[in-house]
Amino acid sequence: MLEQLTVAEALEKLAAREISAQELTAAACKRIDEVEGTIKAFVTLTKEQALAAAARVDAKLQAGEEIGSLAGVPMALKDNICTKGIRTTCSSTMLQDFVPPYSAAVYEHLKNAGSILVGKTNLDEFAMGSSTENSAFFTTRNPWDTERVPGGSSGGSAAAVAAGEVLFALGSDTGGSIRQPASFCGVVGMKPTYGRISRYGVVAFASSLDQVGPLTKDVRDCALVMNAIARHDPRDATSANTETPDYTKFLDGHVKGLKIGVPKEYFMEGMDPGVAAAVRKGIELLVSLGAEAEEISLPHTEYSIPVYYVIAPAEAASNFARFDGVVYGYRADTDSLEEMYLQTRGQGFAPEVKRRLLLGTYVLSAGCYEEYYLKALKVRTLIKEDFVKAFTKYDLLVTPTTPYTAFPVGAVKDPVKMYHNDICTIAASMAGLPAISIPCGLVEGLPVGMQLIGNHFAEGTILRAAYAYEQNSEWSTQKTELYRKLREGGRKHE
Repeated sequence: MLEQLTVAEALEKLAAREISAQELTAAACKRIDEVEGTIKAFVTLTKEQALAAAARVDAKLQAGEEIGSLAGVPMALKDNICTKGIRTTCSSTMLQDFVPPYSAAVYEHLKNAGSILVGKTNLDEFAMGSSTENSAFFTTRNPWDTERVPGGSSGGSAAAVAAGEVLFALGSDTGGSIRQPASFCGVVGMKPTYGRISRYGVVAFASSLDQVGPLTKDVRDCALVMNAIARHDPRDATSANTETPDYTKFLDGHVKGLKIGVPKEYFMEGMDPGVAAAVRKGIELLVSLGAEAEEISLPHTEYSIPVYYVIAPAEAASNFARFDGVVYGYRADTDSLEEMYLQTRGQGFAPEVKRRLLLGTYVLSAGCYEEYYLKALKVRTLIKEDFVKAFTKYDLLVTPTTPYTAFPVGAVKDPVKMYHNDICTIAASMAGLPAISIPCGLVEGLPVGMQLIGNHFAEGTILRAAYAYEQNSEWSTQKTELYRKLREGGRKHE
């Protein structure tokens, strides 16, 4: 079944002319028709454009012309990534009719590589959330159990990959929004080093934290997608002008001598014991393959959530000043300018976005700036210094991605409890470090994610260890259970 192919497998079959790009894209569209009524991963579908693009790839293959590294591979983009001529909503009423006049750099790179966009995926509104329940349109469901959330904010992208609707997708990660849904949905999700991937054309949430990254079925696919999207972009002032390696060359399966730190703070009170056990078993496997591991301390980890929920809302409050009903986006029909401003933002933003914007405005106010925002910046530096110290001795840090598995839709009502979903992922974002979540087992039939954190621009080291684990774990047989479930009950909740 074509929907179960990885990117690497699809590329091999395309090169051998065993399948065509049109067949592969048609299979993705058929799969979407089969399961989308249940999963609800997509805000916008672009099937006609996708099939036309696939025909162009096949014509090039037939003519013997040079094609891109991902030519013919169906993919999806989180709907906060701008696509010229295709609606980009951020899953918000504010932008529900916005059609960008330009494309994000990452989309340009993927088009140049020949990858085929089949649609834009659902997210928590403006990437603010951890369950995709904050979308203004609908809640995406977890393919492993459609009564549960897929995580967030890149829940639509993670669910689309897990359900076989696309071969890979892009998400964005501000405090864990790629890694946490990757964990919940049993896929691979990487947040690259801050600055490694261009943010040009990605709707900003918190500019010092946002980073685009891939969600894939396995580690090799992650490396292939990273090869296509990781490069310097002069249009993005935060883009790092550093050499980008071929990430597939790191996938040698060897971790002998790799030094791993295991931060004790990440195995916190209240964590699901099954999650902790699965991650520790994963670490033991890496050790059995020749790595060395020992427990360490990152003492300022406990402050990462409060620091994040000062800095990220503050940056959002600044970025979102543009959504005022004047230039573009939703505009309330009122009799006065003041009322138009009030109603536009009141009606255009849902409660979670308004909550964060109010918090951000408050911490930036004259009486609170030094007490909250400046203090948070200082503690952020301490969090970074913990990692700097750790990487003088260790090549890699290994932690759980989340403290528990996917929870039922509607189960977490308290916003503060919801914020704790990212307790294991936020610190790496605060430090701008690369991190990946890989599946490391099941607890009561639900996926568990193991997070590997590397030093700045050490994506290769992360991928090497992740690949070695993947090649020697039981996950390849466990994930077939997902496709069986989807085949037997994919339409259950339509």
